[in-house]
Amino acid sequence: METKSVIVFSALIFSLFILGETSTGKWKLLKKSIGISAMHTVLLPNDRVITFDRTDLGQSNISLPQERCRKLADDQIDCSAHSIELNLLNGDVRPLTVLTDTWCSSGALAPDGMLIQSGGFNDGDRVVRYFRLCANCDWMEDQNGLVVPRWYASNQILPDGKIIVVGGRAQFSYEFIPKSSSKSDFKAYELPFLKDTTDDVENNLYPFLHLSTDGNLFIFANNRSILFDYINNRVVRDDYPVMPGEVSRNYPSTGSSVLLPLKLGFINSSIGAPDAEVFICGGSPPNSLTSASNGRFLSATKSCGRLMITAEQPEWKMEEMPIERVMGDMILLPTGDVLIINGAKKGSAGWYLAREPALNPVLYHPDSSKFEVMKPSKIARMYHSTAILITDGSVLVGGSNPNSNYNFTELFPTELSVEVFSPPYATSSSRPQISWAEPETELSYEQPFSIGFDSTENGELENAYVTMVAPSFNTHSFSMNQRMMVLEINQVYQVSGTSYVIDCFAPATPYIAPPGYYLLFVVHHGIPSSGKWIHIS
Repeated sequence: METKSVIVFSALIFSLFILGETSTGKWKLLKKSIGISAMHTVLLPNDRVITFDRTDLGQSNISLPQERCRKLADDQIDCSAHSIELNLLNGDVRPLTVLTDTWCSSGALAPDGMLIQSGGFNDGDRVVRYFRLCANCDWMEDQNGLVVPRWYASNQILPDGKIIVVGGRAQFSYEFIPKSSSKSDFKAYELPFLKDTTDDVENNLYPFLHLSTDGNLFIFANNRSILFDYINNRVVRDDYPVMPGEVSRNYPSTGSSVLLPLKLGFINSSIGAPDAEVFICGGSPPNSLTSASNGRFLSATKSCGRLMITAEQPEWKMEEMPIERVMGDMILLPTGDVLIINGAKKGSAGWYLAREPALNPVLYHPDSSKFEVMKPSKIARMYHSTAILITDGSVLVGGSNPNSNYNFTELFPTELSVEVFSPPYATSSSRPQISWAEPETELSYEQPFSIGFDSTENGELENAYVTMVAPSFNTHSFSMNQRMMVLEINQVYQVSGTSYVIDCFAPATPYIAPPGYYLLFVVHHGIPSSGKWIHIS
């Protein structure tokens, strides 16, 4: 154990003394244990966090009520929970009952705020699970919710409120959930692109999905991408260049991806909508998994790429992070900046296959293409770690279980803790505060609406703007359905003293903002308010 401690301590010393600027941002341990390791995490519109791991790893550290124990295949009884609800308002943890294996599954929030969760392993690979918004709700499960098994698949909410489920191990297809009475719903549609991008170790699992502003689906797998018309089952664009760098970006070489903020006041006339730009960071060489399996841990990449997917002649604009990173998470902050957090500097996704935790988050500023190294965590967040934006604008970080079961004595032990990383703005004494909105919570497309806010930062009203952020489902370094809009503003004016009003417009179409719940933020002088939940339909 002494050698293991030295390795982790050395990584922390490197972070503190080699990387330079490390004093920005703040870490806080929120709970030492939530009873499970947070492999999958999502924020609900009632400020509850649903998180879960797997049902096949043995007993967790939190118990179910006796009447809810699970019967296992070998006639054993498991009375521990593998899913919990964390109340961010008071810190309470409530055990939840999930009956089938959710290992490496996917999810999305339906327009009404219900969590719809799909696939997994073994008895869970064709299951669709539902979790509604109510005080004492628990999981409901449809054992035949998917047409084919989906393990390591990705989800995306669509403009009509349906969810597309793409890929999975040995599944080169997609389907839609939840199922309706339509025969077309009970079908898996072939997607040859997924077969074309696989290799000896797959490296195209958990494909990156982003809904483009023209309504088509951008799909990235391994190092290639297409624009896909999922309604007519046809590729509408296959001329995107291969991402440079000889690096694989999807599981198990595991980079991360975001759709950069959509600026709604700027319309690309050729598509009648805002431009859409994808940003992908991190990953590792295609043979990283096989090399790590043989005890040789290859360095992850520092490279990132930006691709304007709506451009007539798109080209990758390559940039470089200050730190190598595999299994990192990319989180859109209310300001429009991107936080890159969690992961390792060497190795691959998989049990015991990574080394040198990447303890320092990195903040990326898209407008200037600059990276800023943040204060390090003291906790290694390796394989099976998660990160999500929460209502106050900080980031909830949890998980890390690079072991085949709950193991607290390994080099990188199972983590049951959750902590909060607060970006530099979160500790500002001059954060604006939303005081009212009209209409209060319900919006329709293109609707003008007004927001009242208080700010001690006087003047320069052109430095005020409004962002809308969709809550994401985070697992395995990809935040599914993560999306941000910078709203079009009509005017900003001062009412009196520190009180201001912004008149702005809701997004124009569900192609830009699929129906559902969003967090609304006012940003003044680069500092965001806490979020306010709104609903668009």
